[in-house]
Amino acid sequence: MKKYFNIVVYVLASIAFIGNANADAQVDLFRAARADNAGSVKSLLERGVNPNVRDEHGQTALLVAMREPSPKAVDVLIASPKVDVEMRNSKDESPLMMAALKGQLDLVTKLIARDADINKPGWTPLHYAATNGHVAVMKVLLEKHAFIDAQSPNGTTPLMMAAMYGTSEAVKLLIDEGADQAMKNQQGMTALDFAKKANRGDAALQLSRGPAAQKRPTDGKW
Repeated sequence: MKKYFNIVVYVLASIAFIGNANADAQVDLFRAARADNAGSVKSLLERGVNPNVRDEHGQTALLVAMREPSPKAVDVLIASPKVDVEMRNSKDESPLMMAALKGQLDLVTKLIARDADINKPGWTPLHYAATNGHVAVMKVLLEKHAFIDAQSPNGTTPLMMAAMYGTSEAVKLLIDEGADQAMKNQQGMTALDFAKKANRGDAALQLSRGPAAQKRPTDGKW
């Protein structure tokens, strides 16, 4: 009986040790991602550390590395087939959305090459790119069939975001590409209303000229 008891204690202790070791390795991955230690990130991935676990703030190692920024660590993580590039944070923001928001065209290209979701439901990468007027990123997303009239949970479109927060170039691009200027969000506001609310005279002028002749074809799906 005593021998059996000792075996059980040993097994439980071993399990606890393994659990602690895995937890420590997970912490090491986040630490390496923050420090842009690409070598450590690669080594930890090779050892089997799960790169898709979220930290206490709901961020994955990839999102942490992008936030810092830690460009070398980001490259290692994106290149790893173990990394799920669609793992989102607690606000449902994907790595592609964050790269689009910051206008990081190189990361946008790499994430799309990893089949990152361009047309996710709700807020999309195009919304985020339009918000800060990153025209180059917007062009890439549209070329990859981003849904130009994507609606956020409250019905806001990329054109509305560009009209209120973006640039006149971003507004012009979306108009030229056939964005629906008559669409309204849940508050009944059009893109023109957004521009007027933000005192964006340049955007309001573009939007008051009327809709484009023909909407751009897209095979974006929800």
